[in-house]
Amino acid sequence: MQATFIRHLPTEWNQKTWLQGRRDIDILPLTESLQDEIQENQLLLSSLSPFDLVVASTLKRTHQTALLYGYRPETETLLDELDFGSFEGRPKKELLEAYGSMWENNPREMVLGESIINLEKRVLSFLGKYRERKNILIFGHGSWIRAIISYAQNGHINDMNKIIVGNNECITLHFD
Repeated sequence: MQATFIRHLPTEWNQKTWLQGRRDIDILPLTESLQDEIQENQLLLSSLSPFDLVVASTLKRTHQTALLYGYRPETETLLDELDFGSFEGRPKKELLEAYGSMWENNPREMVLGESIINLEKRVLSFLGKYRERKNILIFGHGSWIRAIISYAQNGHINDMNKIIVGNNECITLHFD
């Protein structure tokens, strides 16, 4: 299976470095720079298409992004962002201060609004559910995409917070 991931376009909370998690935040109005990035990504997507499935999380920022790309995705709950619990709506630095190096070096031991182990289970469930698909386009979230990249590279998601995935970044992975 080939899976291409696009992280949703920026929100006001992304600009403020606040954790969004399951909060349903709108994307910001498009800038000329973002429009240029979308056009560049669309060229890449046209070389990777056709997609036999286009999916997005239940959160509107992923659907808004997909629509600006010209897609009407199916909704997949397994793609929902990590639930950051009481840290949602707060600066990411507060999470880092509370958990120190555990966030970067051993997040699987953490429980926020959901456990990181549950996030890993959702990633594995997604891969199992769609393993027969050949080419999928996914509009998703930072933590989720970092988790699947870590899984693809290492067989686990414990290195997810050593990976950076920017808003509107397009990443293609291959799974056997």
